[in-house]
Amino acid sequence: MRIRTALAVTAAAAGTLAAVATAPAQATEYSSALKIKAVQYDAPGRDSNSCSSGNTKNEYLTIKNYSSGTTVNLKGYVVKDATGNKFTFPANHYLEPGDSVKLRGGRGTDSDAGNVVYRQNCNFIWNNDKDSIYLYKSSGVRADVHSYTKSANDRDGNGYITYHG
Repeated sequence: MRIRTALAVTAAAAGTLAAVATAPAQATEYSSALKIKAVQYDAPGRDSNSCSSGNTKNEYLTIKNYSSGTTVNLKGYVVKDATGNKFTFPANHYLEPGDSVKLRGGRGTDSDAGNVVYRQNCNFIWNNDKDSIYLYKSSGVRADVHSYTKSANDRDGNGYITYHG
């Protein structure tokens, strides 16, 4: 089981994280077109972050454009976890209305046609027991957030949780 801890967290930040961690899976509805649709937070199989033979590619986050008429460029959007591990979309990746993209761990070739972006990092980002997922617009404004615990949000124990349908 992967568990990461922050080296130093201020009391105020710890209180904020505790409040987020105990909040329901969908505590606040943000007005962003892009939202977290689902997360495969526990990759199937035994966890291995080996770039050549590991399973970090099987850990992914699905982000969907829920707008009815706006194409959104992901460049500059940021995905973070509760301890501050983050990924910033480095290049243009356009999501038309209704489209989604899978942000996968591991190394690979990003594809607009295949709607996949790789973190180019073979370390896992999501904890297998509980975590928080933050999505920020390129402007720094929060677009969406979800916290989960395996016991409360993943009743079938398959490591996959769906949000926003």
